[in-house]
Amino acid sequence: MEQWVPLFDIFLNSPTPEIEASLWLHRSFNVSSTLPISAASFLSLLTQPVDSVAGESDSSPPQTKSRVMFIQTLPSMVQSRILAFLSVEQERFCSVDLNRLCRRVLSEGCGVDFWVQSAARDLLDKLSGSGRQWVPDLVLGSDESRVEIEFKSLPGWLKDAVAVATDEVVLPWLPLSHDELNSRDLISSRDTEQQQPSLTQVGENELYNWKDVAEGMDIDHSENDVLDPEMQNMAARLRTRLMNVDSGSKTVELAEEIRELCVDSKADSLAVLGLIEPWKVDDESAAVLVSHLLSGSDEELAWPSHVISSVILPKLLALERPASRVLISSVMNFCKLHERAAEYGLLIPLLMRKDGINNPICEVITRIVKECLHRAHVSALCQKLFCGKEGERKPICQPCHQCLISRELVWTESLFSLIQNIMSHNVQLTQDTVDQLVHQVHNLAPRFSRSLKFGHFLLCLTKKFGSLLHSHKPLLTESVAQTNTLVTKSILSKLESL
Repeated sequence: MEQWVPLFDIFLNSPTPEIEASLWLHRSFNVSSTLPISAASFLSLLTQPVDSVAGESDSSPPQTKSRVMFIQTLPSMVQSRILAFLSVEQERFCSVDLNRLCRRVLSEGCGVDFWVQSAARDLLDKLSGSGRQWVPDLVLGSDESRVEIEFKSLPGWLKDAVAVATDEVVLPWLPLSHDELNSRDLISSRDTEQQQPSLTQVGENELYNWKDVAEGMDIDHSENDVLDPEMQNMAARLRTRLMNVDSGSKTVELAEEIRELCVDSKADSLAVLGLIEPWKVDDESAAVLVSHLLSGSDEELAWPSHVISSVILPKLLALERPASRVLISSVMNFCKLHERAAEYGLLIPLLMRKDGINNPICEVITRIVKECLHRAHVSALCQKLFCGKEGERKPICQPCHQCLISRELVWTESLFSLIQNIMSHNVQLTQDTVDQLVHQVHNLAPRFSRSLKFGHFLLCLTKKFGSLLHSHKPLLTESVAQTNTLVTKSILSKLESL
């Protein structure tokens, strides 16, 4: 246990635990000692069963239900940081083991801290490739054992190297000799390979499941092509009743009928909501719809994202003045419960707004970032927006609203203010994200040369991420020199000290 103390100290005290923990694990890697330090041994430590002292007495014998994982004995803040680290570095760990860990953490129900639950669900989202947090589709039954074996086996190119090697050491940097590799029987026979599916075949199965999820979230179809006439007539009647609703109780009844039509009947929910047009109701009715269309236990990504993108998103896309309190309250409650659906059904469409975000939209997104999302989730969202491919940031929205959303980010003063707010919230941006921001700064400096918001963004960037800007110092200095604001001299002074 002593060898892990520095790592737990990072999770407890570091302002950027994911990055520092990754560097520490890389530098301290050692499997040759009696106390190994590796990704596998760290995960084994986290899942190690220990006795829970809560509710026990000295005279009572240990009970099975009092056994918990070691990670569950740590403070909630440390637990959430560890799970965020596992999410960032998931490729280092076996996906089966990570799934087991998250399921056991979430199985505690209401006794688990909110941020621990959020981090565990975020990790499961990334592992499964969909919004299903409890039981992963990609690893079930015998497939679970197969994936685990494949993860722990040598890659094919290294097996070939071992088979033909005659030297004492296969590779100079490998901490195992040729004899040790052979003694571990890591080279499977040809018969075994014929009996068991290859890693490529497992990957094909995974891609098939990913395709199913993508088809379920497709937003490019026409609703009239996928709904039968009876379903269209039912949706039209609901639309008429919804537009004429005059009380909250009737709105609740309509919400239950809409949910039954969309979810229980297995219809295309996005197409049905498109015919009902729930975004046309007032803010009070919209808040009631959102809260009652979702049962609180919806684990799918598609349905919550369809609800938020059909009821709330159009209102925010057209926002020109501060949003009403009831609308903000509804948005915040939704985002706290459905982080991933909020990302694709609300945040990405708003950030990709065709005219760019304005001050009212910036205020809404800032509140969501600060009060609803984990910092690691925000960092991943920034990476996706600034560095990801177009397909990675494809929004979920109604087809009739796609004309309001651009394929690329539209840079405005409010967008720079939002990024500054994110950085001030101690979100640790990646090197790739910072590189892209510097690139945009260089291109946009002449256009925003007199913008004070642009200047404050640059000052915050140089203060928060100076260690990542050394290679960009000449380019940034040239860009800042083109500006003329109250903070220009402060930024140049900060750059000079890098």
